[in-house]
Amino acid sequence: MVSEMLATFMLVFVTCGSAALSKSDPSLVSQLGASVAGGLIVTVMIYAVGHISGAHMNPAVTLAFAVSRHFPWIQVPFYMVSQISGATVASFVLREVLYPIRNLGTTTPSDTATKALVVEIVVTFCMMFVTSAVATDTRAVGELAGLAVGSSVCITSILAGPISGGSMNPARTIGPAIASKRFDSIWVYVIGPVLGTLLGSVSYDFIRLNEKPTKAQFNSDCRLPSLKLRRLQSQEKGNDTYCDNI
Repeated sequence: MVSEMLATFMLVFVTCGSAALSKSDPSLVSQLGASVAGGLIVTVMIYAVGHISGAHMNPAVTLAFAVSRHFPWIQVPFYMVSQISGATVASFVLREVLYPIRNLGTTTPSDTATKALVVEIVVTFCMMFVTSAVATDTRAVGELAGLAVGSSVCITSILAGPISGGSMNPARTIGPAIASKRFDSIWVYVIGPVLGTLLGSVSYDFIRLNEKPTKAQFNSDCRLPSLKLRRLQSQEKGNDTYCDNI
């Protein structure tokens, strides 16, 4: 749980910090720079703690993995508390560091809440679809998981940023909202990412061609975070190939 809290702390500190500076003075950090920073910190944290906690950093991702039977339900509340706690602490640190800036990268719709909701669902779907592919399918190149997920976050946030803020993460929105005391349309950034991740995870499970795991395999595999499980499965597959060659 500590690694998940620290990873979410770093995620929010970098993404919201760069977003706050961009909104305050675009000459300091451009909107493109803020999007790139968000994608890079996701990549870095996946490689840093993905083998420990799975590097979800997102309550919606944790929920989607649990629904698709890639993560144990009993651990979901603990992960969510860790993620929201890390995001909130990071936001209060940013409030002190960036003073007198009070808009700490909070995500609010630039137009209507409905448009922002649709955009959040679509971009989160894209992010979760990629995440499901590299984190749960042994046929994917597991070593590139961090790069793939980070790139998807970067690309989608470039599009979603001007419309919804490109949150894709309830914790990333809730933490800054609490520190900034700005809760405008916060429901968009809870419902949108949850629906997007669920659709993304279910969609990938639907199109994948391998057989569904047996009950015994599920009881064994679901004890591990998805990215950690993916790495172990890749290692086992490599060992089997090596033994066959011998």
